Amino acid sequence: MDLGLAGRVVVITGGSDGLGAATASALLAEGARVAICGRDERRLRDAEAALAASASAPEDVLAVVADVTDPAACERLVAATVTRWGRLDALVNNAGASSAGAFTALDDDRWSADLGLKVLAAARLSRLAHPHLARSDSAAILNVLSITAKAPGPGSMPTSVSRAAGLAMTKALAQEWGPDGIRVNAVLIGMVRSGQWERIARSRGLDLEDLLQQRAEAIPLRRVAEAAELGALATLLLSPRCGYVSGAAVTFDGGVSAAV
Repeated sequence: MDLGLAGRVVVITGGSDGLGAATASALLAEGARVAICGRDERRLRDAEAALAASASAPEDVLAVVADVTDPAACERLVAATVTRWGRLDALVNNAGASSAGAFTALDDDRWSADLGLKVLAAARLSRLAHPHLARSDSAAILNVLSITAKAPGPGSMPTSVSRAAGLAMTKALAQEWGPDGIRVNAVLIGMVRSGQWERIARSRGLDLEDLLQQRAEAIPLRRVAEAAELGALATLLLSPRCGYVSGAAVTFDGGVSAAV
């Protein structure tokens, strides 16, 4: 099936590994052009090289070192993308890592950092992208969130609160920017194999496969998702094939969440 993404330009935040890189790879396979960003320059350059090697044209990949909590860096990211290709058709707000703990242990700095990374950065980049997206004939924003946005549990803050805010922003923007031809959707993810989990396992002195298998026991499908599976879903939601899907939150968790 042709998804109609050839030649379209997509910005992906948090694209240096894991879910962002997998989404970039899936989009490139459909003929799209992708700009990725990340804070770690070494990881970002490694991802850029890998993506360029797999792309039909290496120039279809742009990597920009950027911290999305920095307004100037966000401006550079969008400007570099439009300068390179003259357009912007889609934005994937993917930057963010899980942050959770007991409520009484969370100070103001922890709350501010999480909201800044997951909510304010997505709002900022969406605002910067808007004038360019409004000129596209098939514009889309995809917010990568968590199942805790709908089903928060104990010890899930601040992430669950930030993700719930992202879900509200998804619905509100879908209604506000729909007349501009911009679709806005979200993916609510559960356990997905990614660089983040590799780093968590390493920091705890655990074997990654053992850690993932332990988590998989609580999932009805009895496995964690692969990043490429999320990339495939994201690519479909960004494509003109889903041109009438907006304001939706698609759950991607193997059936674990109690919320529909």
